[in-house]
Amino acid sequence: MITVYGGGSWGTALAHVLASAGREVSLLLRDEAVAAAVNERHENPRYLPGLPLAPSLRAVTDSSVLGASDVWVLAVPCQNQRGALEAARTLLRPETVIVNAAKGIELDTLKPLSVVTREALGGTEEDVRCRYAMLSGPSFAREVVENKPSAVVLGCAEETLGARLRAMFATPWFRCYSSPDVRGVELGGAVKNVIAIAAGVCDGLRFGDNARAALVTRGLAEITRLGVAMGARASTFMGLSGLGDLMLTCTGDLSRNRQVGLRLGEGERLDDIAADMHMVAEGVKTTRAVDGLARKLNVEMPITSVMNALLDGRLAPQQAVELLMRRSLKEESA
Repeated sequence: MITVYGGGSWGTALAHVLASAGREVSLLLRDEAVAAAVNERHENPRYLPGLPLAPSLRAVTDSSVLGASDVWVLAVPCQNQRGALEAARTLLRPETVIVNAAKGIELDTLKPLSVVTREALGGTEEDVRCRYAMLSGPSFAREVVENKPSAVVLGCAEETLGARLRAMFATPWFRCYSSPDVRGVELGGAVKNVIAIAAGVCDGLRFGDNARAALVTRGLAEITRLGVAMGARASTFMGLSGLGDLMLTCTGDLSRNRQVGLRLGEGERLDDIAADMHMVAEGVKTTRAVDGLARKLNVEMPITSVMNALLDGRLAPQQAVELLMRRSLKEESA
């Protein structure tokens, strides 16, 4: 049995995929009313209203379901994941496989989710190698639930497990690849949210297509620099969890992170935007974490740096752009 832990839009979408693929799957969430709606009306009215879910999908609110599960698919937001996993630690069986579908860098520790998961569950490096995978890629939850064609990548160090998980998620409209570069897959999925907020700011300032294209390209260079410094393969960032996810979140109107940036560029305050959004835009806290990580590792990430200052209220959107455009001239490089 598979349990998807986290009933937000992405967790619901992945549970729908797995149930559509004929898997026995439970969606573990906190809200009894939402669970009843999933079970009775086959809909998540809070996060994906009006979209029909696979009829076989079962929603539960009792975390004991984790103890009977062969696979945990983690869709708990990044900053809440450590606490959620520590609470569930006693339910983990030695053979249980973990698939992490959240995106981000833990703000307090500056650690990627593979490390957070291992520490929270009391695992070893060998556990991460043979029992852990990271799912990422260009995939808006709404379009996934609408059964529109999507492709993702599973970062999994163990080739046999990667092949097994590819097949587990596969449907005629949801295609999975695998990669042994767990660190690259998780960083691509996390750091692209920083650039997506920046792209939204660019669009909110009405700077046009040239500016957005330049920003996304240089953003990819920043992501790659950080990834390589942390042991990832540069080539991973040209794939689905890097370039693919970056293109989607920087241009698609369903991107929560892009919407945050768009509204900042139009002059709204971050506190007002956050209060108006009932879904988490992970990129806000990820920006702060990535900027701290870049400084710690001495990796040059100018877009991330000015975005952190903007989100902290130390720079206005126009000032952030001016700082980037006035940087010293140099040869183009990754």
